[in-house]
Amino acid sequence: MSVAENRSDQPSLPPSLQRDWVNELQAQAAQALYKLAEQLPGQGELPLDWARRIQVPPELIAKTTAATLGLDYVEQLNHLRPAASFIQHFPISYARQHRVLVFVDDFDQLTLALADLSNWKTRDTISRVLNNRVKPFFAPEAVIQQAINRAYEQQSSQPDLILDTLSQDETREKLSNLDRDDLLNTNGQAPVVELINMILLDAVKGGASDIHLQPYREKLVVRYRIDGVLFDSYTIPKEVQEEALSRVKVMGKMNIAEKRLPQDGRATVTVGDRVIDLRIASLPGNYGERIVLRLLDKSSRIFSLSELGMEPGTCHKFSELLTQEHGLILLTGPTGSGKTTTLYAGLQEINTSDRNVVTLEDPIEYDIEGISQTQINTKKGLTFAAGLRNVLRQDPDIIMVGEIRDQETAVMAIQSALTGHLVFSTLHTNDAASAITRLLDLGIEPYLVSSSLLAVLAQRLVRKVCSNCAVKTPFEPDDLRRLQISAHDLGTETYSRGKGCAECRHTGYRGRLAVNELLTVTDELRGKIQDQANASEIRDVAIGQGMLLLRQDGIQKIKAGITTPEEVARVTVRSSL
Repeated sequence: MSVAENRSDQPSLPPSLQRDWVNELQAQAAQALYKLAEQLPGQGELPLDWARRIQVPPELIAKTTAATLGLDYVEQLNHLRPAASFIQHFPISYARQHRVLVFVDDFDQLTLALADLSNWKTRDTISRVLNNRVKPFFAPEAVIQQAINRAYEQQSSQPDLILDTLSQDETREKLSNLDRDDLLNTNGQAPVVELINMILLDAVKGGASDIHLQPYREKLVVRYRIDGVLFDSYTIPKEVQEEALSRVKVMGKMNIAEKRLPQDGRATVTVGDRVIDLRIASLPGNYGERIVLRLLDKSSRIFSLSELGMEPGTCHKFSELLTQEHGLILLTGPTGSGKTTTLYAGLQEINTSDRNVVTLEDPIEYDIEGISQTQINTKKGLTFAAGLRNVLRQDPDIIMVGEIRDQETAVMAIQSALTGHLVFSTLHTNDAASAITRLLDLGIEPYLVSSSLLAVLAQRLVRKVCSNCAVKTPFEPDDLRRLQISAHDLGTETYSRGKGCAECRHTGYRGRLAVNELLTVTDELRGKIQDQANASEIRDVAIGQGMLLLRQDGIQKIKAGITTPEEVARVTVRSSL
């Protein structure tokens, strides 16, 4: 006899009680599962999975868990006040992923809302980061998610961090006075938070473009890149390395629990009336994560071409090129050579109301009023080539493509230049002539390059002599040998050098300017391109037509007392001679 055949003989509950019976059975099953969990140390998530598999309602799981552990179960969170410290230290992605949110009660104690036991371990992480104990309680997952959205929405319009506007000397003094015992102190506001704030403030005040947090075996070293040169600034005790790096990752809305994979993050810092955009990148290493912060001053103004340090003749020729109706203009140089700054200066000069200017950038470093700027997002499929294809549907007059990285982007840029658009872009080559052979190496037909290319501007940045401590110094034989020139050719026996002072951090340099070489494509050069001449042949023709080489431009700036032989040799040693 089957079970179905005997089902009519079984006693049954009245319909009005059947739902109550099922709920009670589920509750008893949940209780049994958690009792089993207590007998399985380290296996707490396994019974929880079983409870979900037999479709015990999440709210019932939370209630049962709270009752089992002797904790509160709260059905509504509207009356509770989210903890600002949690929102500041943990990104919304962390709260959503782990289904947790910290509140402040009437006695200023921190309480932690949990949806279930699967994220019980987050208590320790949150307590450590906030330097405060948190009292857990349980609540429905849907209610927690709603509270998370409300809490972070209220904070979305605020900058990630507002730094005190201390003077640079005051900032350095505070950094110097933060000793090991201070940093390990857990009373009150976390000293590590103050440490990171002071480092950011010092870097911004000192004009740093990057901050490096580099772990060593027994210490964490803070390094600044100022005027293109990296140097050590401060040492942080190894004992607080993890807290310091976690603080930076929290600012960048990165996953503080993930330490085995590289991550990228962003944050905004306000210093007085300056808004600094931080681009944060982490990389796992043998002594811990290495983190680099790129500082972009969104409040800084766009330079004009005349302020970039271009030789007057080069500046005049480049300005004339900007008036062309169509064609391709390339800027070349390594990362950090100021290509974007020069592009922005050029775009600003031709940004008028009768022109539609569109840019594709990665990243957008500065906002330019009147120009449509688009951020490249390769993870979402928005590459330079894909973006350029769509930009052409926007009726542009002038297009700026942040970088030509592949054949597809190069083809699209050249086709755009040939169809009535003025196109700007960048390449990574050592000099101007090599940009032409680079396009040919990408598979672009010579006739397309020769008919579309207007000019190539190669660029480097050299540090300027600090005007506060500059003195006249005789040329040394090594200086002349580096420049491959004689004192007679220079027409002077001395040059300016900074002795070093507080204004320049005792480096002798303060600020930077560009050295350039501008290759303008003439009919003769078009013929060379058609013949697929090599870079050396193209360079020789351009020199014969008056092109000033990078090193020659640098020597002019040495003679003018603007920079030093070491600087010119440093940035041109592998470029054209």
